[in-house]
Amino acid sequence: MIFADWKDVMSRGGVRGRLGLAVAGAALLATCACASSASPAGTAAATSKPATSNPATSAALTLNDWALAGQHVIYSYSGLTAPSGLLERIRLGQVAGVIFFGSNISSKTQIASVIKQFEQAASSSPVNAPLLLEVDQEGGLVRRLPGAPLLSEKQIGQSSNPASQAATAGTNAGNNLLSVGMNVNLAPVVDFYRQAGDFYDQYQRSYSMSASTAGALSAGFVHAQQATGVAATAKHFPGLASASSTQNTDLRPVTLNDSYTRITSLDELPYKSAIAAGVKIVMPSWASYPNIGSKRPAGLSSKVIQGQLRRSLGFTGVIETDAIGAGGLSLYGGHGNRSILATIAGDDLVLSAGQSVNDGVYITSKLVEAYRDATVDRAAFQASAQRVVDLRSSLPG
Repeated sequence: MIFADWKDVMSRGGVRGRLGLAVAGAALLATCACASSASPAGTAAATSKPATSNPATSAALTLNDWALAGQHVIYSYSGLTAPSGLLERIRLGQVAGVIFFGSNISSKTQIASVIKQFEQAASSSPVNAPLLLEVDQEGGLVRRLPGAPLLSEKQIGQSSNPASQAATAGTNAGNNLLSVGMNVNLAPVVDFYRQAGDFYDQYQRSYSMSASTAGALSAGFVHAQQATGVAATAKHFPGLASASSTQNTDLRPVTLNDSYTRITSLDELPYKSAIAAGVKIVMPSWASYPNIGSKRPAGLSSKVIQGQLRRSLGFTGVIETDAIGAGGLSLYGGHGNRSILATIAGDDLVLSAGQSVNDGVYITSKLVEAYRDATVDRAAFQASAQRVVDLRSSLPG
């Protein structure tokens, strides 16, 4: 549920003006303007690649502070060409990955050429592992790349053979991403929906009104896509099934007052299926769930991230935030403070989706400060970075 995602959807769907997303988009981009340029330390030379037969082993401990912090940040950029500043950050090992939006892609040939430049820069990085090269390729309205999967999740759920269609969509999505060099799909949405026309259903982003069906089809998509080598992402934990059509966390704070019993027995059910299928990434939502015991949005709440996702559900993979510039976080300061809170809560990756390299640099600089003054737990910060490096090492690139 990344805001730039919705700008693309609204443009294609012809309802962008009706929802006032153009105004909201300008407001969100304005919040990104707080990014500052890096201090000289930001461009200091990183440590050399460790001499070991398994570079991923304890890689985080060999990195300087900037490269270590960089393992927690997904960058974005504007336009159709690879920014020189981002290429330099990649060479220094200060970038975990890059997310691509529709405005970055004019054709498969064009984006494949850009990705080759990113990969070439990464070959000089102290982190001897592929970058996380991400895109939202859910199917239906939410697609960045031309091509598969063409069907939306709702269309798959209503087809004559949903299980087969979900698996085919996963395989085709993975192969489509691989064809241009991408290795992470920020899909599938595993949440079910509660009412026709609600938040997910209005854009056909959910398989079913049944939690068990949504979970089973999501698991099929995850398993099939990851068999191609492309990582899948289950989102948006612990679920947005009860969100109404206007409760969009990209635009404003959202509180969902579902009971603890409902959340743990029903909303989390599809995530159990995705985790059982081996999903490599989970993305928490920016809605707040006070009956879990925290007023903070899920992605900023240790009770949600550590308590529910890690301990209760046993997820050991990588946790990546939704867009850190989202309107749903308007009560939590700028991008730097939000990123620190997310890291303290237990998120491994911060998604800087404002299509500004400076935003990513600013977030990295604030994480460096938080690491140096122990605002974040240093051991946890290192372990989290290592999870990201391990994920990177498991992917093609």
